[in-house]
Amino acid sequence: MTAATTEPAPLQPVASGPATGFWASYGRSWVRTPGSALYLLAVFVLAMVSVSVLASLFWTGVGLLILVIGLPLIVLTLLIARGFGVADRFLLLLTGQPVIAEPEWNRDTPQATGFWMTLTRPIRNTHYWLYLVHGMIVNPIISTISFTLTVVWLSVGLGGLTYWFWGLFLPRSWNGDGEWGHYVADFMPWLFGGWSSWAVEVTLYLIAGIVFTFTMPWVLGGLARGHHAIAMGMLGRWESDELAAEVRAEAAARGAAVHAEDVALRRLERDIHDGPQQRLVRLQMDLAALERRAETGDTDAAAELAREARGHAKAALDELRALSSGVAPPLLQDRGLAAALDAVATASPLWVQVEIDPAIDRGVSQEVARTVYFVVAELMTNAVKHSGATGVTLRASLRRTATGAPTHLDVWVVDNGRGGAVITSGHGLEGLRERVAGLRGVLVVTSPVGGPTSVGAHIPLTALP
Repeated sequence: MTAATTEPAPLQPVASGPATGFWASYGRSWVRTPGSALYLLAVFVLAMVSVSVLASLFWTGVGLLILVIGLPLIVLTLLIARGFGVADRFLLLLTGQPVIAEPEWNRDTPQATGFWMTLTRPIRNTHYWLYLVHGMIVNPIISTISFTLTVVWLSVGLGGLTYWFWGLFLPRSWNGDGEWGHYVADFMPWLFGGWSSWAVEVTLYLIAGIVFTFTMPWVLGGLARGHHAIAMGMLGRWESDELAAEVRAEAAARGAAVHAEDVALRRLERDIHDGPQQRLVRLQMDLAALERRAETGDTDAAAELAREARGHAKAALDELRALSSGVAPPLLQDRGLAAALDAVATASPLWVQVEIDPAIDRGVSQEVARTVYFVVAELMTNAVKHSGATGVTLRASLRRTATGAPTHLDVWVVDNGRGGAVITSGHGLEGLRERVAGLRGVLVVTSPVGGPTSVGAHIPLTALP
């Protein structure tokens, strides 16, 4: 009996991450060193310019506060300080440090308008004052220190390594051949005994160059990280900025939703007046005529009037059903958004390609579903009436995080019509944009002349951080 032999398993490639260890970390530090050196030299120039401009403008504005021109001058200084701060944040990208997020410059609600509110907005925002302090006081001080250390490390490191070359071109005639290397050789004969002055100088410069060059990534990287830490605290975004942005977005969404609902109610009122109401008035007149015919015994005429009245009643009922379905269609309530959108596509006289993620029914609330249904129905109607299209693509999908949680609903209606659609105040697309904005979403319209027309509604499904 022989033992069964098995083939060895094939070797599998091993996923390799970034190299670890001292030399790997040291090499990555060297990669960032040129950018850090360039930043530390450039930010010193920026700091000297900023302190000159900001200090002169600010103190002039303070001195003129008694006059009307003083306040606008201080506001101008704050705006210029913001520009210098943005330039510093942009230069920090050279160092390879993380990007510093933009602060919330406008913390006012959309209702806070007017000349004085707009003029004094920088004065009421702490970020502007921090940018002023950073550009006028903090950055010049730390930039002067970092610039000095950077110049020392670059000059000693690079100069020491290359002194053997450029030192040949220096004059060496003071005190005969008594260059400073001669004194070092005399002071340490046990180390440099018998060495020439030039050999001692080259050796000492080379040792200093090696030491300063070897430590350069740590020194320049540390200085760059120091600048980044200060900029993160003074020029970056705060947690309160997220709250302010959330409040402004909620206020804007609420205003857009109120305006969209007002427009929708006015449109519904007009449609009822022009449609069912007129048919009901005609039905009332027919019933009155029918009553008179019945009293006179004209049965044939009465029967004809009854048939006309029944037709008007049926037409009025159909129009009321159509109007009510535009507000809250029963299919949407009973079977969900996916089925309702599919029904809209089926009812369209155009050829419609439908690509709907069935999971949208589980990830979309009723409020979002009603708005999306209305937007899609309106866009399909516009495609039939105005685009001259022969086909439409309706696509609805969910955007998810890495964990699979839905974050946004993306709905696209694309037709192959003539194009040229634009969002104009008072027209249909503007109303749709406001409806979507009421849910904190955005409506994107791309419609070059000649087509195609792509309209996308992107609606968040979760609260923003």
